[in-house]
Amino acid sequence: MIKTFLSLGLVSAFFSCTNQTEIKTNTSPPNIILVFADDMGYGDLGSYGATEWETPHLDQLAKDGAKFTQFYVPHAVCTASRAALLTGTYANRLELFGALDHTAKHGLNPEETTIADLLKEKGYTTGMVGKWHLGHLEEFLPTRQGFDSYFGLPYSNDMWPHHPEAKDYYPPLPLMENEKTIDILDEQHQLTTQYTERALDFIDKNKEESFFLYLAHSMPHVPLFVSEKFEGKSRQGLYGDVMMEIDWSMGEIRKKLKDLGLEENTLIIFTSDNGPWLSYGGHAGSTGGLREGKGTSWEGGIRVPAIMTWPGVIPAGTVQDQAAMTIDILPTLAHITQAKLPDLPIDGRNIWPLTQGEKMDHKPYYAYYNQNELQAVMFGKWKLIFPHQYRTIPNDAELSNDGIPVKYDHINLTEPMLFDLVSDPFEQKNVAAENPDILRELEGYAELARQDMGDALTDRTGTGNRKAGRID
Repeated sequence: MIKTFLSLGLVSAFFSCTNQTEIKTNTSPPNIILVFADDMGYGDLGSYGATEWETPHLDQLAKDGAKFTQFYVPHAVCTASRAALLTGTYANRLELFGALDHTAKHGLNPEETTIADLLKEKGYTTGMVGKWHLGHLEEFLPTRQGFDSYFGLPYSNDMWPHHPEAKDYYPPLPLMENEKTIDILDEQHQLTTQYTERALDFIDKNKEESFFLYLAHSMPHVPLFVSEKFEGKSRQGLYGDVMMEIDWSMGEIRKKLKDLGLEENTLIIFTSDNGPWLSYGGHAGSTGGLREGKGTSWEGGIRVPAIMTWPGVIPAGTVQDQAAMTIDILPTLAHITQAKLPDLPIDGRNIWPLTQGEKMDHKPYYAYYNQNELQAVMFGKWKLIFPHQYRTIPNDAELSNDGIPVKYDHINLTEPMLFDLVSDPFEQKNVAAENPDILRELEGYAELARQDMGDALTDRTGTGNRKAGRID
């Protein structure tokens, strides 16, 4: 057991330096395509159990590479999850919480190193298509955070005048190119198609050089829209249609890579920013039976599908059941490209061995939510949930299929709960009383996090936190 007087940074360094597998390839560093869905649940792909719609292209992606079955986001909400992905760092360390809207005067600090910054230093051309949500002001846009080009929405697609619970609070929804608004969206039927076309154009333009493409779909976040070519195609309804169009998008990208002869030297990573927004009923996805959803630190909120494919390098058909997290993607890409890690401390580690079907030493992963609440810690097969308030769908709620959400109930969890995620992935049996040593060990890891990043639930201030970028 790791002694709890060690700093979290030393623990991270210990786990990061073990089991480093070399990349068995003679090719140059690959092109990299990172696809991030929005509010897509763990059970929303055929390869993860979906039955009411088909996702053949994403299912094939999983067959061709590594499928992760215990992959996490550290924050079950938009802005925080995206900050963690792009920086390899818990977003609460960066003073980013929740979901920024049009009133925010802050964003991701440009002093932080993003995946795009890291890869630009290695000569990559970098482009982003889709939802940004790390600050809508000019100083915080993707083009100020390492991306050579940008096309998409500055925040969530429901932050517009047609929001069902906040009509006319939000301004018109801007579609941006680089740092300029090029259109105002009053409907979004073509949005996934537009994103896909821009992604294909970026690949075409950069086929002769190494490129990094970050494609952050606005769907299947509500409000749901789908183009005519997929309208009515699924058995489930609109949500299923939207999922089929996202799957089509991946098919178009893989076809483009094959046509250009780039497939063998392109790494594709596909995952989601958090679990489904369950209050939207038929307009929400599936957790695959996991407990709760978006906005909670239960498995349904933070466990997401994750697929990594690089033909001939990542073994086809790999299924990895060891835990990993989106904060691990940046250091893994640094390993693959031999890029220098950021000067400022990060929290992720290189998980390249996991893509090869190997095992690594376990490390603690944390789930933070709200304003810096440490709500859970995971280590190996164990998960400890701390007392906190969480939201849930009322038992008597009448969920609809019209895009109108129901109101949540709020539950006060009053005692720690320990779960064995191998035997009980649905978090039904609290085994804290039977496993006092495990409970103490996970509490020790949590104490490291509280010292380092703070914890509002225990009124702790961390020593390792940094500041968001702000405009006075």
